[in-house]
Amino acid sequence: MTKKLSGLDATLLVSGSMIGSGIFIVTADMSQTLGAAGWVLLAWVITGVFTLFGALTYGELAGMMPKAGGQYVYIQRAFGRLTGFVYGWTVFTVIQTGVIAAVAMAFAKFLGVFVPKLGDGDKGIIFNIGGPEGYHFTWGKIIAVSMVLFLTWMNSRGVQEGKWIQRIFTFAKLIALFGLIICGLYFASQFDFFKLNWSKAWDAGSFPQNSTKDGYLAMGWQPLSGWNIATAMGLAMVGSLFSSDAWNNVTFIAGDIENPSKNIPRSLLAGTLVVTVIYILANIAYMSLLPLRGGVYPTIEAQGISHALEGRVGTAAASMIMGENGIFLMAGLIMISTFGCNNGLILSGARFYRAMAIDGLFFKKASVLNKNGVPGNALWIQGIWASVLCFSGSYNQLLDYCIFAALIFYIITASSLFVLRKREPNADRPYKVFGYPIIPAIFIIIALFVGLDLLYFKTTTAAIGLGIVGLGIPIYYYIKPEKTSDIKDA
Repeated sequence: MTKKLSGLDATLLVSGSMIGSGIFIVTADMSQTLGAAGWVLLAWVITGVFTLFGALTYGELAGMMPKAGGQYVYIQRAFGRLTGFVYGWTVFTVIQTGVIAAVAMAFAKFLGVFVPKLGDGDKGIIFNIGGPEGYHFTWGKIIAVSMVLFLTWMNSRGVQEGKWIQRIFTFAKLIALFGLIICGLYFASQFDFFKLNWSKAWDAGSFPQNSTKDGYLAMGWQPLSGWNIATAMGLAMVGSLFSSDAWNNVTFIAGDIENPSKNIPRSLLAGTLVVTVIYILANIAYMSLLPLRGGVYPTIEAQGISHALEGRVGTAAASMIMGENGIFLMAGLIMISTFGCNNGLILSGARFYRAMAIDGLFFKKASVLNKNGVPGNALWIQGIWASVLCFSGSYNQLLDYCIFAALIFYIITASSLFVLRKREPNADRPYKVFGYPIIPAIFIIIALFVGLDLLYFKTTTAAIGLGIVGLGIPIYYYIKPEKTSDIKDA
């Protein structure tokens, strides 16, 4: 296959896959969980360190094994075909497709700013199952599916189409975020919110998720201290981790990248570093334009960051600068961001499934390249399942499922570095992780802490994620996959 993606394209894929919907939404939920500017920013900083350490760790593995499939290849080489299959199974059932679905749902959420009926809120409901608290079938879900299928079709036409969508939309969303940061910091002097937020930066508190306006007046914010702050940090980081997830997707498409042993490690480090800095600055901008603690009230200022309407912190911040026009401008830019993010996810995911299929661990037809030189069957298999997930639940539910499953395999992949260092000490390693073994060990410890935190406090959601992972084991033995060597690229 002709390599058509440069080092710049690889870096844009890393940053473009990371920047989607999360940075414009999740700070609301994080603020309800932590209740103080210092702790919220610390959660973003820890997430940034975690992501950078992960990129450094994966960089060594990518340089050592510059093959399409990335993380699947690393896991299988260290722990065998069963573990590799279970990872691939989880990527297909929830990690990759779940993120695609969540980002598509966010696209619909912000489309609802322009046409409320087409969003995923109350105005977009077509029918309910189980009453107001039950399942909502919305126009927003239909919009989300339409987005997934359209981008699947576009990428099936060739890697060039997917590459140019990625370039255009990644640059557009970077410009949008820089614009928000610059304007936010410039106009901050017109408000007193930065001083307000930082006057009690470390006074942690939580706001019960199911509180109503009456409940808010009765209970107010509940203070947090000691170990409760640590556990709240773990829960809050689900949002920031989701916003920073998918940085490893560039390893899935090593076969399409020029000089992958050098360009993939470089793109991982450059892409994650840029996005980490942008995310921290964006949150500082939010805290300069809005009070962190809010309540269920009609005005944007009174809602604050914590209770921004439908979690749309980005549009709330923009409205403080430009009024109603700012809401529409930012909503449009966020739709561009989510569109570009999903393009990167869809492009890279299909290459992952093709690598599995060539190895006899996925549908055989997923290995076949179409007339445009791309894995068309794998794209459509991915697109159809992601569409099913769009109908399965809300944005926040999809986040919990994706992150818990992803954390399990972050730990396993980083552990493979230790295994391969010991088992294959003389293997060719064009790049070696800086600070070994401390950096990969810290990466594993953070992932383990957040995972255990989720398992304890969100047991049902985490148990479902764990069940999905575990289901891959009997499926592996049931289908008894065998090594395939006669796959044709046609």
